Amino acid sequence: MGKITFFVIIFILFFLAIRIKISLKRRREMGYPESAIDSPASLAIGELVAVAGGIYVALLVLTSFLKITMPERMNFYGWSVDYLAAMAIILALIQPIVLVFYYKMSGKTQ
Repeated sequence: MGKITFFVIIFILFFLAIRIKISLKRRREMGYPESAIDSPASLAIGELVAVAGGIYVALLVLTSFLKITMPERMNFYGWSVDYLAAMAIILALIQPIVLVFYYKMSGKTQ
């Protein structure tokens, strides 16, 4: 039951992050019709992967520089994943949700 709950939560976070990134990108590019060739979903997924990659590299450099010892692999419901990669993906999924809350709290449009 816990495995299904975990995957449902990850799927919901992934869906929310993609949806929010699509809406933010549309708001930013309202006046640029020539960039409408790419699908908003493909741009949002590409941006999400790019952000996760950037976070991963930053975490890797930070742990290497500070000589922090962390588990290399993490076993989660029978899957073995890189600990820093899992953290980077989770942070990349949470980032657009936090950004929308920040915009709503501060009253900014973007």
